[in-house]
Amino acid sequence: MSEIKRIYTGPSLVAMGLIARLNEIGISPVQKDDHESATRAGFAADINNQMRIYIREDEMAKAQPIIDEFFIEIGEEINNQK
Repeated sequence: MSEIKRIYTGPSLVAMGLIARLNEIGISPVQKDDHESATRAGFAADINNQMRIYIREDEMAKAQPIIDEFFIEIGEEINNQK
């Protein structure tokens, strides 16, 4: 089983755009939205509108050009990756 890597943390609107781009090339990222999860469970969350996106490490080579292009297009720096 492949390890997963976090590729983005930030506003959900930006995250959804990146997810759509990755879906176009056959990559289905895992998305984690703590606020939405907490709301569904009946708890309050600290940060609203923040989402984390993860993909499998073996998909990074295919995904990296799409990730880079996406952030250049929207004018955001790519310092969110860990």
